[in-house]
Amino acid sequence: MKKVLSVVLALAMLLSLASVAMADYSGDLKIWVAEATVEFTQKMVDQFKAAHPEYANMNVIIEPVGEGDAASNIITDVEAGADIFGFAQDQLSRLVAAGALLDVEPENAEIVKAENDAGSVAAVTLGDTMYAYPMTSDNGYFLYYDKSIVTDPSTLEQVLADCDAAGKKFYMEINSGWYQTAFFFGAGCELTFDSDDSGALVAMNAGYASDAGVKALKSMIKVAQSPAFVNGSSVSNATNLCAIVDGTWDATAAKEAFGDNYAASKLPTVDGYQMGGFGGFKMLGVKPQTDDDKLAACDALAAYLTSEEVQLARYNAVGWGPSNLNAQKNEAVQADEALSALASQLAFCEPQGQYPGEYWGLATSLGDDVIAKKYDNADDAALLEVLKNFEATCEGYLAK
Repeated sequence: MKKVLSVVLALAMLLSLASVAMADYSGDLKIWVAEATVEFTQKMVDQFKAAHPEYANMNVIIEPVGEGDAASNIITDVEAGADIFGFAQDQLSRLVAAGALLDVEPENAEIVKAENDAGSVAAVTLGDTMYAYPMTSDNGYFLYYDKSIVTDPSTLEQVLADCDAAGKKFYMEINSGWYQTAFFFGAGCELTFDSDDSGALVAMNAGYASDAGVKALKSMIKVAQSPAFVNGSSVSNATNLCAIVDGTWDATAAKEAFGDNYAASKLPTVDGYQMGGFGGFKMLGVKPQTDDDKLAACDALAAYLTSEEVQLARYNAVGWGPSNLNAQKNEAVQADEALSALASQLAFCEPQGQYPGEYWGLATSLGDDVIAKKYDNADDAALLEVLKNFEATCEGYLAK
Protein backbone atom coordinates (compact mmCIF):
# COMPACT_ATOMS: atom_id res chain seq x y z
CA MET A 1 0.00 0.00 0.00
CA LYS A 2 2.85 2.38 0.85
CA LYS A 3 4.44 1.77 -2.55
CA VAL A 4 1.14 2.47 -4.32
CA LEU A 5 0.70 5.68 -2.34
CA SER A 6 4.25 6.74 -3.20
CA VAL A 7 3.60 6.17 -6.91
CA VAL A 8 0.34 8.13 -6.72
CA LEU A 9 2.06 11.05 -5.00
CA ALA A 10 4.90 10.98 -7.49
CA LEU A 11 2.43 11.10 -10.35
CA ALA A 12 0.59 13.90 -8.59
CA MET A 13 3.79 15.91 -8.36
CA LEU A 14 4.54 15.36 -12.03
CA LEU A 15 1.01 16.36 -12.97
CA SER A 16 1.26 19.43 -10.74
CA LEU A 17 4.51 20.48 -12.36
CA ALA A 18 3.10 19.73 -15.78
CA SER A 19 0.07 21.89 -15.09
CA VAL A 20 2.16 24.95 -14.25
CA ALA A 21 4.60 24.13 -17.05
CA MET A 22 1.96 24.62 -19.73
CA ALA A 23 2.98 28.27 -19.95
CA ASP A 24 6.18 29.12 -21.81
CA TYR A 25 8.51 31.52 -19.99
CA SER A 26 11.88 32.69 -21.33
CA GLY A 27 12.57 35.78 -19.22
CA ASP A 28 14.73 36.32 -16.13
CA LEU A 29 14.21 34.51 -12.83
CA LYS A 30 16.36 35.27 -9.78
CA ILE A 31 17.12 32.82 -6.97
CA TRP A 32 18.82 33.46 -3.61
CA VAL A 33 20.47 30.51 -1.90
CA ALA A 34 23.27 30.02 0.62
CA GLU A 35 26.74 30.47 -0.85
CA ALA A 36 27.63 26.84 -0.15
CA THR A 37 24.78 25.68 -2.41
CA VAL A 38 25.13 28.06 -5.38
CA GLU A 39 27.02 25.58 -7.55
CA PHE A 40 24.68 22.76 -6.57
CA THR A 41 21.59 24.87 -7.28
CA GLN A 42 22.92 25.79 -10.72
CA LYS A 43 23.33 22.12 -11.53
CA MET A 44 19.75 21.38 -10.41
CA VAL A 45 18.37 24.31 -12.41
CA ASP A 46 20.15 22.99 -15.50
CA GLN A 47 18.53 19.60 -14.93
CA PHE A 48 15.13 21.22 -14.50
CA LYS A 49 15.47 23.18 -17.74
CA ALA A 50 16.61 20.08 -19.61
CA ALA A 51 13.52 18.21 -18.42
CA HIS A 52 11.18 21.12 -19.26
CA PRO A 53 11.82 22.40 -22.81
CA GLU A 54 9.28 25.18 -22.32
CA TYR A 55 11.75 26.73 -19.86
CA ALA A 56 14.92 25.98 -21.83
CA ASN A 57 15.47 29.66 -22.64
CA MET A 58 14.62 30.96 -19.17
CA ASN A 59 17.53 32.98 -17.72
CA VAL A 60 17.99 31.87 -14.11
CA ILE A 61 20.25 34.11 -12.04
CA ILE A 62 21.55 32.49 -8.83
CA GLU A 63 22.94 34.78 -6.14
CA PRO A 64 24.54 33.87 -2.78
CA VAL A 65 22.28 35.21 -0.01
CA GLY A 66 22.19 33.19 3.20
CA GLU A 67 18.95 31.98 4.79
CA GLY A 68 19.58 34.20 7.80
CA ASP A 69 19.77 37.37 5.66
CA ALA A 70 17.07 36.70 3.08
CA ALA A 71 14.13 38.17 4.99
CA SER A 72 15.88 41.41 5.93
CA ASN A 73 17.07 41.89 2.36
CA ILE A 74 13.80 41.18 0.62
CA ILE A 75 11.63 43.11 3.09
CA THR A 76 13.77 46.17 2.41
CA ASP A 77 12.77 46.05 -1.27
CA VAL A 78 10.39 43.25 -2.23
CA GLU A 79 10.27 44.27 -5.88
CA ALA A 80 14.07 44.08 -6.25
CA GLY A 81 14.37 40.86 -4.26
CA ALA A 82 14.74 37.33 -5.61
CA ASP A 83 11.78 35.54 -7.17
CA ILE A 84 12.66 32.35 -5.29
CA PHE A 85 14.64 32.52 -2.08
CA GLY A 86 15.78 30.28 0.74
CA PHE A 87 15.10 31.36 4.30
CA ALA A 88 14.93 30.03 7.85
CA GLN A 89 11.65 29.29 9.60
CA ASP A 90 11.92 32.11 12.12
CA GLN A 91 11.52 34.63 9.28
CA LEU A 92 8.21 33.31 7.96
CA SER A 93 5.80 35.67 9.72
CA ARG A 94 7.90 38.73 8.86
CA LEU A 95 7.90 37.76 5.20
CA VAL A 96 4.17 37.09 5.15
CA ALA A 97 3.46 40.41 6.86
CA ALA A 98 5.62 42.19 4.28
CA GLY A 99 3.74 40.60 1.40
CA ALA A 100 6.94 38.91 0.22
CA LEU A 101 5.55 35.37 -0.01
CA LEU A 102 2.94 33.83 -2.25
CA ASP A 103 0.97 31.00 -0.65
CA VAL A 104 1.58 27.53 -2.08
CA GLU A 105 -1.03 26.27 -4.53
CA PRO A 106 -3.51 23.96 -2.71
CA GLU A 107 -2.60 20.98 -4.91
CA ASN A 108 1.11 21.39 -4.21
CA ALA A 109 0.41 22.04 -0.52
CA GLU A 110 -1.24 18.64 -0.20
CA ILE A 111 1.78 16.99 -1.81
CA VAL A 112 4.13 18.89 0.51
CA LYS A 113 2.14 17.72 3.55
CA ALA A 114 2.23 14.11 2.41
CA GLU A 115 5.92 14.02 1.49
CA ASN A 116 7.64 16.01 4.26
CA ASP A 117 7.98 15.55 8.01
CA ALA A 118 5.46 17.19 10.30
CA GLY A 119 7.92 19.66 11.81
CA SER A 120 8.91 21.11 8.45
CA VAL A 121 5.28 21.32 7.32
CA ALA A 122 4.38 23.22 10.49
CA ALA A 123 7.35 25.52 9.92
CA VAL A 124 6.09 26.65 6.49
CA THR A 125 2.51 27.14 7.65
CA LEU A 126 0.79 30.08 9.34
CA GLY A 127 -2.77 29.40 10.41
CA ASP A 128 -4.22 27.21 7.68
CA THR A 129 -2.04 28.59 4.89
CA MET A 130 1.22 27.16 3.56
CA TYR A 131 3.61 29.88 2.39
CA ALA A 132 6.77 28.00 1.35
CA TYR A 133 8.27 24.67 0.34
CA PRO A 134 10.24 22.74 2.99
CA MET A 135 13.86 22.20 1.95
CA THR A 136 15.62 20.80 5.03
CA SER A 137 14.94 19.46 8.49
CA ASP A 138 18.41 19.76 9.98
CA ASN A 139 18.78 22.76 12.26
CA GLY A 140 18.70 21.95 15.93
CA TYR A 141 20.88 20.50 18.65
CA PHE A 142 21.48 17.11 20.19
CA LEU A 143 24.24 15.23 22.01
CA TYR A 144 27.65 14.26 20.65
CA TYR A 145 29.60 12.02 23.02
CA ASP A 146 32.54 9.69 23.52
CA LYS A 147 30.97 6.23 23.64
CA SER A 148 34.04 4.76 25.38
CA ILE A 149 33.26 6.96 28.39
CA VAL A 150 29.53 7.69 28.41
CA THR A 151 27.82 4.47 29.45
CA ASP A 152 24.26 5.75 29.06
CA PRO A 153 23.49 8.88 26.99
CA SER A 154 19.79 8.77 27.85
CA THR A 155 20.08 10.71 31.14
CA LEU A 156 22.05 13.88 31.70
CA GLU A 157 22.79 12.80 35.25
CA GLN A 158 24.66 9.74 33.93
CA VAL A 159 26.42 11.72 31.20
CA LEU A 160 27.73 14.20 33.78
CA ALA A 161 28.74 11.42 36.16
CA ASP A 162 30.64 9.53 33.46
CA CYS A 163 32.40 12.66 32.23
CA ASP A 164 33.36 13.63 35.77
CA ALA A 165 34.61 10.13 36.64
CA ALA A 166 36.88 10.21 33.58
CA GLY A 167 38.14 13.71 34.38
CA LYS A 168 36.52 14.94 31.16
CA LYS A 169 34.13 17.78 30.33
CA PHE A 170 30.50 18.18 29.28
CA TYR A 171 29.78 21.28 27.19
CA MET A 172 26.45 23.10 26.84
CA GLU A 173 25.85 26.80 26.22
CA ILE A 174 23.26 27.46 28.92
CA ASN A 175 23.61 31.24 28.64
CA SER A 176 22.19 31.11 25.11
CA GLY A 177 18.51 31.80 24.51
CA TRP A 178 18.59 29.10 21.86
CA TYR A 179 20.11 26.23 23.85
CA GLN A 180 18.47 27.31 27.11
CA THR A 181 15.02 26.33 25.85
CA ALA A 182 16.13 22.69 26.06
CA PHE A 183 15.35 22.91 29.77
CA PHE A 184 12.29 25.15 29.73
CA PHE A 185 10.49 23.64 26.75
CA GLY A 186 11.40 20.17 27.94
CA ALA A 187 9.87 20.82 31.35
CA GLY A 188 6.66 21.94 29.67
CA CYS A 189 7.03 25.73 29.52
CA GLU A 190 6.01 27.94 26.62
CA LEU A 191 7.54 31.15 25.32
CA THR A 192 6.28 32.34 21.93
CA PHE A 193 5.34 35.66 20.39
CA ASP A 194 2.52 36.65 18.04
CA SER A 195 2.89 39.29 15.34
CA ASP A 196 0.39 41.55 13.61
CA ASP A 197 0.08 42.15 9.86
CA SER A 198 3.01 44.55 9.95
CA GLY A 199 5.29 41.96 11.53
CA ALA A 200 5.36 43.73 14.91
CA LEU A 201 5.32 41.46 17.95
CA VAL A 202 2.09 42.23 19.77
CA ALA A 203 1.43 39.32 22.13
CA MET A 204 3.39 36.86 24.24
CA ASN A 205 2.45 33.34 25.25
CA ALA A 206 4.56 32.40 28.26
CA GLY A 207 4.74 29.80 31.01
CA TYR A 208 8.20 30.29 32.49
CA ALA A 209 6.82 31.75 35.74
CA SER A 210 5.38 28.42 36.87
CA ASP A 211 6.24 25.25 38.74
CA ALA A 212 7.52 23.83 35.44
CA GLY A 213 9.72 26.88 34.95
CA VAL A 214 11.16 26.56 38.43
CA LYS A 215 11.90 22.90 37.73
CA ALA A 216 13.72 23.83 34.53
CA LEU A 217 15.74 26.56 36.22
CA LYS A 218 16.70 24.17 39.02
CA SER A 219 17.91 21.69 36.40
CA MET A 220 20.09 24.38 34.83
CA ILE A 221 21.52 25.25 38.23
CA LYS A 222 22.28 21.61 38.95
CA VAL A 223 24.03 21.11 35.62
CA ALA A 224 26.14 24.25 36.11
CA GLN A 225 27.21 22.96 39.53
CA SER A 226 28.69 19.77 38.05
CA PRO A 227 32.52 19.67 38.05
CA ALA A 228 32.25 18.32 34.49
CA PHE A 229 30.25 21.28 33.15
CA VAL A 230 31.72 23.88 30.79
CA ASN A 231 29.60 26.57 29.14
CA GLY A 232 30.07 26.26 25.37
CA SER A 233 28.70 24.75 22.16
CA SER A 234 31.64 24.48 19.75
CA VAL A 235 33.57 21.25 19.36
CA SER A 236 36.50 23.12 17.86
CA ASN A 237 36.81 25.32 20.95
CA ALA A 238 36.41 22.49 23.45
CA THR A 239 39.23 20.85 25.39
CA ASN A 240 39.20 17.58 27.33
CA LEU A 241 35.88 16.87 25.64
CA CYS A 242 33.60 14.01 26.67
CA ALA A 243 30.16 15.17 25.52
CA ILE A 244 28.64 18.32 23.99
CA VAL A 245 25.25 19.71 23.01
CA ASP A 246 25.82 20.88 19.44
CA GLY A 247 24.40 20.60 15.91
CA THR A 248 24.96 18.99 12.52
CA TRP A 249 27.24 21.84 11.43
CA ASP A 250 29.87 20.47 13.83
CA ALA A 251 29.59 16.81 12.78
CA THR A 252 32.96 16.74 11.02
CA ALA A 253 34.71 18.34 13.99
CA ALA A 254 32.99 15.91 16.38
CA LYS A 255 34.11 12.92 14.33
CA GLU A 256 37.67 14.20 14.41
CA ALA A 257 37.52 14.88 18.16
CA PHE A 258 36.11 11.48 19.16
CA GLY A 259 37.57 9.30 16.42
CA ASP A 260 36.44 5.68 16.70
CA ASN A 261 34.46 6.57 19.84
CA TYR A 262 32.26 9.11 18.02
CA ALA A 263 28.55 8.80 18.79
CA ALA A 264 25.45 10.97 18.69
CA SER A 265 21.97 10.74 20.20
CA LYS A 266 18.94 12.86 21.00
CA LEU A 267 19.26 15.04 24.09
CA PRO A 268 19.01 13.11 27.35
CA THR A 269 16.43 13.44 30.07
CA VAL A 270 17.17 15.55 33.12
CA ASP A 271 15.31 15.37 36.43
CA GLY A 272 12.89 12.94 34.81
CA TYR A 273 11.82 14.99 31.79
CA GLN A 274 12.98 14.83 28.18
CA MET A 275 15.00 17.89 27.19
CA GLY A 276 13.41 19.79 24.30
CA GLY A 277 14.40 23.01 22.56
CA PHE A 278 14.19 24.74 19.23
CA GLY A 279 14.00 22.97 15.89
CA GLY A 280 15.06 24.72 12.73
CA PHE A 281 14.17 24.28 9.07
CA LYS A 282 15.20 25.83 5.78
CA MET A 283 12.63 26.47 3.07
CA LEU A 284 12.11 28.02 -0.35
CA GLY A 285 9.61 30.79 -0.86
CA VAL A 286 8.17 32.31 -4.02
CA LYS A 287 7.64 36.06 -4.28
CA PRO A 288 4.29 37.33 -5.67
CA GLN A 289 4.48 37.91 -9.42
CA THR A 290 2.57 40.12 -11.86
CA ASP A 291 3.39 37.84 -14.82
CA ASP A 292 1.35 34.62 -14.64
CA ASP A 293 3.79 32.76 -16.89
CA LYS A 294 6.70 33.72 -14.67
CA LEU A 295 4.71 32.71 -11.60
CA ALA A 296 4.11 29.28 -13.13
CA ALA A 297 7.84 28.93 -13.76
CA CYS A 298 8.70 29.99 -10.20
CA ASP A 299 6.20 27.58 -8.70
CA ALA A 300 7.41 24.66 -10.82
CA LEU A 301 11.08 25.35 -10.11
CA ALA A 302 10.56 25.81 -6.35
CA ALA A 303 8.65 22.52 -6.20
CA TYR A 304 11.46 20.77 -8.07
CA LEU A 305 14.26 22.26 -5.93
CA THR A 306 12.54 20.90 -2.82
CA SER A 307 11.55 17.53 -4.25
CA GLU A 308 12.72 14.17 -2.91
CA GLU A 309 15.27 13.83 -5.71
CA VAL A 310 16.85 17.22 -5.14
CA GLN A 311 16.75 17.06 -1.34
CA LEU A 312 18.68 13.81 -1.46
CA ALA A 313 21.12 15.19 -4.02
CA ARG A 314 21.61 18.25 -1.81
CA TYR A 315 22.42 16.02 1.16
CA ASN A 316 25.02 14.15 -0.91
CA ALA A 317 26.49 17.41 -2.21
CA VAL A 318 26.60 19.62 0.89
CA GLY A 319 25.28 17.49 3.77
CA TRP A 320 21.98 19.32 4.36
CA GLY A 321 19.46 17.02 6.04
CA PRO A 322 16.26 16.42 4.05
CA SER A 323 12.73 17.10 5.26
CA ASN A 324 11.32 14.73 2.64
CA LEU A 325 10.23 11.51 4.32
CA ASN A 326 11.47 9.19 1.58
CA ALA A 327 14.81 10.98 1.38
CA GLN A 328 15.15 10.58 5.14
CA LYS A 329 14.86 6.81 4.65
CA ASN A 330 17.79 6.76 2.23
CA GLU A 331 20.56 4.43 3.39
CA ALA A 332 23.22 7.16 3.47
CA VAL A 333 20.97 9.55 5.40
CA GLN A 334 20.01 6.81 7.83
CA ALA A 335 23.68 6.01 8.38
CA ASP A 336 24.42 9.65 9.25
CA GLU A 337 24.55 9.51 13.06
CA ALA A 338 24.22 13.26 13.51
CA LEU A 339 21.13 13.55 11.31
CA SER A 340 19.56 10.48 12.93
CA ALA A 341 20.15 11.98 16.38
CA LEU A 342 18.64 15.28 15.28
CA ALA A 343 15.63 13.55 13.72
CA SER A 344 14.95 11.86 17.05
CA GLN A 345 15.38 15.14 18.94
CA LEU A 346 13.13 17.19 16.65
CA ALA A 347 10.16 15.16 17.91
CA PHE A 348 10.59 17.03 21.20
CA CYS A 349 11.29 20.48 19.76
CA GLU A 350 9.32 23.55 18.75
CA PRO A 351 9.98 25.39 15.47
CA GLN A 352 11.73 28.65 16.28
CA GLY A 353 9.43 31.56 15.55
CA GLN A 354 10.07 35.28 15.84
CA TYR A 355 11.57 36.61 19.07
CA PRO A 356 12.36 40.17 20.11
CA GLY A 357 16.03 40.96 19.59
CA GLU A 358 16.28 41.86 23.28
CA TYR A 359 15.15 38.36 24.31
CA TRP A 360 18.51 36.88 23.43
CA GLY A 361 20.41 39.25 25.71
CA LEU A 362 17.93 38.66 28.52
CA ALA A 363 18.37 34.89 28.23
CA THR A 364 22.14 35.31 28.24
CA SER A 365 21.90 37.29 31.48
CA LEU A 366 19.80 34.55 33.08
CA GLY A 367 22.32 31.90 32.06
CA ASP A 368 25.24 34.05 33.22
CA ASP A 369 23.64 34.36 36.65
CA VAL A 370 23.26 30.59 36.83
CA ILE A 371 26.89 30.04 35.84
CA ALA A 372 27.98 32.62 38.40
CA LYS A 373 26.12 30.54 41.04
CA LYS A 374 23.85 33.46 41.93
CA TYR A 375 20.90 31.13 42.50
CA ASP A 376 22.64 28.12 44.06
CA ASN A 377 21.03 28.72 47.47
CA ALA A 378 17.75 30.18 46.25
CA ASP A 379 14.50 28.48 47.25
CA ASP A 380 11.59 27.80 44.89
CA ALA A 381 9.84 31.05 45.78
CA ALA A 382 12.92 33.09 44.94
CA LEU A 383 13.41 31.24 41.65
CA LEU A 384 9.77 31.81 40.75
CA GLU A 385 10.30 35.53 41.33
CA VAL A 386 13.30 35.47 38.98
CA LEU A 387 11.14 33.91 36.29
CA LYS A 388 8.27 36.35 36.88
CA ASN A 389 10.71 39.19 36.28
CA PHE A 390 12.02 37.39 33.18
CA GLU A 391 8.49 37.13 31.75
CA ALA A 392 7.63 40.72 32.62
CA THR A 393 10.76 41.95 30.89
CA CYS A 394 9.94 39.90 27.78
CA GLU A 395 6.44 41.34 27.71
CA GLY A 396 7.96 44.80 27.83
CA TYR A 397 9.56 44.12 24.45
CA LEU A 398 6.17 43.98 22.71
CA ALA A 399 5.08 46.72 20.36
CA LYS A 400 2.96 49.33 22.08
